[in-house]
Amino acid sequence: MKEILFTEPVFKSMIWGGNRLKTEFGYSIPSDNTGECWAISAHPKGDCIIKNGSFKGKSLSWLWDNEGHLFGNRIEKAFPLLIKIIDAKADLSIQVHPDDEYAALVENGSFGKTECWYILDCDKDAKIVIGHNAKDKEELKAMIKDKKWDDLIRLSPIKKGDFFQINPGTVHAIKAGTMLLETQQNSDITYRLYDYDRLDGKDLRQLHIKESIDVIKCPHQDITIEGEIVTYDTCKVHTLISCKYYTVKKISLWGEQDFIQNKDFINFSVIMGQGEIDGIKISKGDHFILPFGYGEFTLRGDMELIISYI
Repeated sequence: MKEILFTEPVFKSMIWGGNRLKTEFGYSIPSDNTGECWAISAHPKGDCIIKNGSFKGKSLSWLWDNEGHLFGNRIEKAFPLLIKIIDAKADLSIQVHPDDEYAALVENGSFGKTECWYILDCDKDAKIVIGHNAKDKEELKAMIKDKKWDDLIRLSPIKKGDFFQINPGTVHAIKAGTMLLETQQNSDITYRLYDYDRLDGKDLRQLHIKESIDVIKCPHQDITIEGEIVTYDTCKVHTLISCKYYTVKKISLWGEQDFIQNKDFINFSVIMGQGEIDGIKISKGDHFILPFGYGEFTLRGDMELIISYI
C-alpha cells in the first residue's frame, strides 16, 4: 500500500513530568507535568489515531485488527511495538520489567517489556540508573529490606546521542533532566522497586517489591552494543540495536536519499530538523508508519529520524 500512516500522539501527565514536549517539540500538552508522549501506540491505555488518508480517524489498534495486510498479516495479538518520547523533569521510580513468560503468567497474558532508550537531550552531568550491585537474590532481598538504595543501584553518566538497551529483569530509572525516545514492546507492565517515598495524593505511590524480586536478574550483566554505521553521500544510517523484538536505527540526512520499505512495517519519528518523505513535508515531532508493501521512498531535507521494525 502506497499510503503513509501519520499518528496523533497520546500524552500522559506524570508526577515527574515537565513541559519540554511543548517547548522542544511544539506539542499541545495537557499539563506542565506531562511526562510521556505515546507517539506510535496501539495500547489500550493510549491508542493513537491516524491523522490522514484512507484511514483518518481510525485507531492503530483498529487497523491491526481489521486491516492486517498493512502490517504483513503478522500473527501477534496486538501491534507489537510502542514508541514514546519521555520528558523527565524529576527522577522516575527505580523499576524493572518482566519478560514475556512472567507477564503472560502473572499479568493476564500481557507482553513482557524489552525496551531501549535514545537520549535526545540531558542536563550536564546527567545520569541514569541501569543495573544493580547484588551478587545474588539473597543479597538483593537483604539490600531492599534494609533500604540500601545507594549501595544497590548502579549509576551511569549519559550524554545526548547515547543509546541503551534495557532487557527484562534490568533495574533501571530515568533521572531528572533527561529527554529520550523509547522503543519498546507493546506493554505497560512496570514494577516499582523504590520511589523516593513520593506521595500519590495522600498516599505513598504503590511499590511492587515481590514482583520486582521475582524478575530482577542476579547478578546484573552489562550489555555490549556494537552498532553498524553505513554512510552514503547524503546520509548516515546507524543501527542502534537489533534483537528479537525490534531493530532500531538512526538516520541522519543532509540531502536526498532513496530507500526501500521491504519490512512488515516501519515506524518513523523525526527527532530533529525538517524535510520531506515522497514530497510530503515532515518535521521534528512527526511520527508515522510505512505499511507493508510500500516499496521505494525518498527522504529529502536536513533532519534526524529514529526508525524501528521487526
